[in-house]
Amino acid sequence: MSLPALLHPLVHLGHGHTVAAACVVAIIDPDSAPVKRLISEAQAAGTLVDATAGRKARAVVITDGAGVHLAAVQPETLAQRYVRREMVE
Repeated sequence: MSLPALLHPLVHLGHGHTVAAACVVAIIDPDSAPVKRLISEAQAAGTLVDATAGRKARAVVITDGAGVHLAAVQPETLAQRYVRREMVE
């Protein structure tokens, strides 16, 4: 991650994990077959970040640069956190 990306506001994914708000491309539900394939492909490629702390993945955050993050909080909750961060900027 480049230094300018660290200067952007962060979105809290839960359990001490954050992601730069400017890097977020999508926040989606993990239960559909295409998203499950995306998770499997990211795991095989080594670009999957599991931020669930052993809990069930309830949201998938896709970032630019092909990053895939699993979160244990609902997509709606993450979207609210993201919108609040965007309003602060």
